[in-house]
Amino acid sequence: MKPAPFEYHSPNTLEEALSLLQERGDEAKLLAGGQSLVPAMNFRVVQPSVLIDLNGVKELAYVKQDGVGLRIGAMTRERTLEFDPRIARWSPLLNEAMPHVAHPQIRNRGTLGGSLANADPAAELPVVMLALDARMKACSASSERWVEAQDFFSGMFTTDLTTGEMLTEIELPFMPARTGWSFLEVAPRAGDYALMGVAALVTLDEAGKCKQAKLVYLNAGDGPLDAKEAVQMLIGEKPGEDLIEATAETASSTEIDPFGNIHASPEFQRHLANVLTQKALKQAFQRAEETSQ
Repeated sequence: MKPAPFEYHSPNTLEEALSLLQERGDEAKLLAGGQSLVPAMNFRVVQPSVLIDLNGVKELAYVKQDGVGLRIGAMTRERTLEFDPRIARWSPLLNEAMPHVAHPQIRNRGTLGGSLANADPAAELPVVMLALDARMKACSASSERWVEAQDFFSGMFTTDLTTGEMLTEIELPFMPARTGWSFLEVAPRAGDYALMGVAALVTLDEAGKCKQAKLVYLNAGDGPLDAKEAVQMLIGEKPGEDLIEATAETASSTEIDPFGNIHASPEFQRHLANVLTQKALKQAFQRAEETSQ
């Protein structure tokens, strides 16, 4: 298959890219890694009349650390995130999730910003960003603004970005002390889209009780799904088998809304969510206890 005809631009600076985006508006599509956009263009599911290739904008590819957390440029390759020691040290949940993202060949080209802007409900990175309370920097030719992860993802393949805006940077705050994490998913084969997945974060207080928690699911609705009701069951409690089972049951039976697919019914996806949640919470609580010693 071949894409429909389009006009191609390859800017070398962010300023030039934003100017082109402002000028061409809804006509234009941004090309980052191209792992989702190019196949969609080849099948003519998407037919932009203008393509703006961001691969020459080197200023958007970086990992930096400051007093607040990590700052990651939108054009940073997923492979970089997988192996950068700063990610492993300061954002271990992201580090743990990276090998689950597609195949190594995809991660070599795919970018953090591209995955987030695509907002695929079966993708791992939007889930991790929501679990970590990330912030997204959206820039246009005339302005910039920060968007919380919970407000950035607005539906299936839909984000809060408006016409003329581009995702340029992602900010990840450092995890609090005594925090444990876990990322688990089940896929038909390694690298395939997951049937269900969950990111878990828990923080313990000095008495060993749960101070705060996050459970965010992929392929459980029309975007990354934050199980806010279920985690409230954990707050102020010491972790235990019964509590974890009850939390997993609430999240899997009442909060997620899986659609089902050719590989799994919604009922089976809920079963997977229950099992994965229990395993993830146990692992996260164990890690939280280990880091507090």
